[in-house]
Amino acid sequence: MSEYEKAQRGALKIKGLGSISAGKKKKKKDKESKHRLEQVVTSQNDEEGKSQKAYVDKRTPAQAAFDKMQEKRQMERILNKASKTHKHRVEDFNRHLDNLTEHYDIPKVSWTK
Repeated sequence: MSEYEKAQRGALKIKGLGSISAGKKKKKKDKESKHRLEQVVTSQNDEEGKSQKAYVDKRTPAQAAFDKMQEKRQMERILNKASKTHKHRVEDFNRHLDNLTEHYDIPKVSWTK
């Protein structure tokens, strides 16, 4: 038991901290600075509101037409997929697999031979 008598008992101490209660003291903010900050924030919000109303589309006519066609094609795809049920999709897929040649079949693998 004499080996354990030299062991430190209690909490470990970290260098540079001193006591646990001693730490940085928080600075108190004065009311004037808080009031000024609120005024700045409200003035910025007013300016942002004015700038948002004056939004101008900066795309070229070709870009606008491209985006419009993309949306149209996407809607067609969605409607096409929504028109088929899962059962019809599975039947179409099985028909497609039946039409493929045997070249695409997965060969059997045997570990015993």
